[in-house]
Amino acid sequence: MKVLLIHGLGRSPLSVFGLSQFLQLEGYQTALFGYSSLIEPYTQIIERLQDRLLELEAEPYAIIAHSLGAVLVRSALTTKPKLTPNPIILLGPPNQSPRIAQLARRLSPFSFIAGECFQNLADPNFFRQLPPLSQKHIIIAGTGGPRAPWRFFGEEINDGVLTLQEMQVQECEVFQSVTPSTTKGCLKLLLPVQHTQMLNHGLVQRAIMDILSGSNPRASSETPALP
Repeated sequence: MKVLLIHGLGRSPLSVFGLSQFLQLEGYQTALFGYSSLIEPYTQIIERLQDRLLELEAEPYAIIAHSLGAVLVRSALTTKPKLTPNPIILLGPPNQSPRIAQLARRLSPFSFIAGECFQNLADPNFFRQLPPLSQKHIIIAGTGGPRAPWRFFGEEINDGVLTLQEMQVQECEVFQSVTPSTTKGCLKLLLPVQHTQMLNHGLVQRAIMDILSGSNPRASSETPALP
């Protein structure tokens, strides 16, 4: 199986290179999808991603996308629903406009040149108009962000960048297997990691291997209960 890896906002394919090497050592073929979130128009990125996915359709393939990369996947697949990646693994996906992006847009003097990708992230209307992902997908959400009354997210469970509510994991079933009877829906796996470290964290990499191999998640015992 080939696995397509997609990085997040302000990053490059180098950010997923370590995960790519890990997967190759485990016997998977990998491919990297790169884009410039600063200068490339959002629609152009989506069109290139759809073309790349069409190239992969000849054989079974999976997607692993981090952060903004998960939003790109959502945009690409909801307008091309006949694409058949399986599994789809989304690491720390913003499924509604992150508060931290909205704050950065209001306060940063450079936000007006931050690029269309960032502007979309900071725009609640963009997410309201984005259709939900119909294909079965697994969200790996971090719970290792700081929590305290004086912190940005207060006592909300978060990964340092997004809260669980912003990832909308409450709408997903707990991940037990990638082969339940239904072929649609969302599964969730919560791990005590932070947003920026997810790609190279051992817990996440083991969970990805469990998903790709179709086995039960070995790290599920470390998943905290939602309040």
